[in-house]
Amino acid sequence: MAATQAPAPASRDEYKIKDTKPQLGERWPHGGVRGGGGWISSDRLTSTYDLVEQTYYLYVRVVKAQNLPPNPVTGSCDPYVEVKLGNYKGKTQHFEKKTKPEWNQVFAFAKEKIQSSTVEVYVRDREMVKKDEYLGKVSFDLNEVPTRVPPDSPLAPQWYRLENRRGETKVRGEVMVAVWMGTQADEAFPEAWHSDASSVSGEGVYSVRSKVYVSPKLWYIRVNVIEAQDVESEDKSHPPQVFVKAQVGNQTLKTKSCVTGSTSPFWNEDLVFVAAEPFEEQLVLVIENKAKASKDEPVGRLSLPLNKFERRLDHRPVNSQWYNLEKFGFGVLEGDKRKEHKFSTRIHLRVCLEGGYHVLDESTMYISDQRPTAKELWKQPIGILEVGILSAQGLVQVKTNAYCVAKYGQKWIRTRTIVQSNTPKWNEQYIWEVYDPCTVITLAVFDNCHLGGNEKPSDKDLRIGKVRIRLSTLETDKIYTHSYPLLALQSSGLKKMGELQLAFRFTCLSLAHLIYLYSRPLLPKMHYIHPFTVSQLDSLRFQAMNIVASRLARAEPPLRKEVVEYMLDVDSHMWSMRRSKANFFRIVSLFSGLIALSKWLVQVCQWKNPISTVLVHILFCILICYPELILPTTFLYMFLIGLWNLKSKPRHPLHMDPKLSWAEAVHPDELDEEFDTFPTSKPEDLVRMRYDRLRSVAGRVQTVVGDMATQCERLNGLLSWRDPRATTIFVVFCLVAAIALYITPFKILVMLGGFFWLRHPRFRSKMPSAPSNFFRRLPARADCML
Repeated sequence: MAATQAPAPASRDEYKIKDTKPQLGERWPHGGVRGGGGWISSDRLTSTYDLVEQTYYLYVRVVKAQNLPPNPVTGSCDPYVEVKLGNYKGKTQHFEKKTKPEWNQVFAFAKEKIQSSTVEVYVRDREMVKKDEYLGKVSFDLNEVPTRVPPDSPLAPQWYRLENRRGETKVRGEVMVAVWMGTQADEAFPEAWHSDASSVSGEGVYSVRSKVYVSPKLWYIRVNVIEAQDVESEDKSHPPQVFVKAQVGNQTLKTKSCVTGSTSPFWNEDLVFVAAEPFEEQLVLVIENKAKASKDEPVGRLSLPLNKFERRLDHRPVNSQWYNLEKFGFGVLEGDKRKEHKFSTRIHLRVCLEGGYHVLDESTMYISDQRPTAKELWKQPIGILEVGILSAQGLVQVKTNAYCVAKYGQKWIRTRTIVQSNTPKWNEQYIWEVYDPCTVITLAVFDNCHLGGNEKPSDKDLRIGKVRIRLSTLETDKIYTHSYPLLALQSSGLKKMGELQLAFRFTCLSLAHLIYLYSRPLLPKMHYIHPFTVSQLDSLRFQAMNIVASRLARAEPPLRKEVVEYMLDVDSHMWSMRRSKANFFRIVSLFSGLIALSKWLVQVCQWKNPISTVLVHILFCILICYPELILPTTFLYMFLIGLWNLKSKPRHPLHMDPKLSWAEAVHPDELDEEFDTFPTSKPEDLVRMRYDRLRSVAGRVQTVVGDMATQCERLNGLLSWRDPRATTIFVVFCLVAAIALYITPFKILVMLGGFFWLRHPRFRSKMPSAPSNFFRRLPARADCML
């Protein structure tokens, strides 16, 4: 049955980035602006919260209570505090049998939703059967509440006598409270109970707060299995076929089988694992012998803690060591049998923790961190990235519990959850140190399905959409304020889930250092001196992602596995007909310039424009008579093209393009294939085998085609001003090269170039050259791929 094609969207404008003009910066009463006149006057033009719209909150800090009267029946008191402001009520936890409780909890009420002129703090005694007993209250007039201006110290809490319902002061009972008006810049903001999530109770309260997470420190563990001694087989008639099985956590690798007539097999193989600090697993090695076709006979076992191994920072070899293995089959009750073995099996290992590599846990196309594991090898930061997550608009779900996650480097942030709103406003600002401009920050919006209600353990936070921003495409010290469409590719087709409003700024600390980085390798030195194979990198990245997801899922509140996998593009290597077609047409579109040039040459030959043809003849004659002018003229021409393209420089970073991704008119059958499980869920065994093989092979072809397209797009990006610093470097180089080539004889240049190309290997470096490093840092349109 033929499948129908997905309908095209009504308007492509809804998939484009929109400029916004939010009211950014700190604005205080009486028209004052941070850095200007009014209520506050200061020479400081910016602040830590100048990329978000300022939001006012009424903060109520309940510290503790004392001298609370006990219940006359039970003789004890189970106190808790209820803070009431209009229709909003927030409660502290209750303490059993305690007349001097300490809560130290903060409540935050959004000023725009305040519908009362009084905030009331009630102290109650929890009762199991009847209604909770009223112990007293304290009331505050909002007109008398002071305003706190950071970086002023926090407002000191005070003791207040409890009043009865008629407002009369009671003899017994006091509560320590502080009430003030502030903004989201207040340090009490992240841990506060928010009125935005007043309907959330129980354990769900912890899952709605904003949090900052740090990825675990990942290490590569290199296990060089050299040889073993005294390996004996039970069956003496067959020579031993011995291999070593190594395991770290749920990662298991094996060496090749060594067939030898002696008891000393030799392998000299490297096995590489991923582990995270603090090290919770051990390195377990088992020597096994292929006694039968269907059964392996264990010979010995060894278990070693990971923190005892040497940490290597460069390519120099570490010392090897012999280890005695434990024999299999001997327990505590079989101690006498140990005497039967005169020799113990030994294994020769060289194990180290690799600190000179960067452990890849994200796609190299959207990498956000390139530093090696060892902190001793880190350089100084070259800039600062500030991101203001303002709000989301037009979320398609009516009652969305939306929160935003951003990931850059080792730092993850999660905004607070705005409950049951399709227009959530976060207005939270975060900052990251930047060590390399050719990196990408990833932001995504999710629907929180874990608010302490009736959710099931199998429930997952739903994806709403993702935004990626490459830092090298940003101008320094410029504030970008845009609304990004949140696009989601579903089994039914492409769907716009809403818009995410952001404000961000990249500040450069050293322009000279920033320009110098364009000639440096992308990854640390060890990746080029002792590189991993492609299959190794794929396997290690998969293990690294699993470790990061499991560690962040153990935080409080947890950053769940489905969130981490979506941020790290865990399924980017899977086969997709849609992505393959998109990469193919990316390459085809790059040849459009050659096609246009050939058409222009045809027009010149056909004298379509006589003036152009005459000028081409004149230029041709000049270059024939003076061939040394060819190269300088070419570089001068590219210099002029770069200046000409400056006027059409992109105004904002590019976003995911549905047309480029072939997501607008994708065939439903292709979507069904893309969203199919892996391995496939098809019932026929033969079809499953062939289908999985096809997807695996095609996935590799897809990656190669995408890499080819990326290289071509980088070449095209030299003069496109997508990376303003890179284009500036290349344009200046073209000018200098043009001048140098004009004053230098062409024959000398050819001779020097020939000698350089034929130089001795001793004068060659294993590291990539500066032009190669510069080219690899150029942006490509892979950032715009869904």
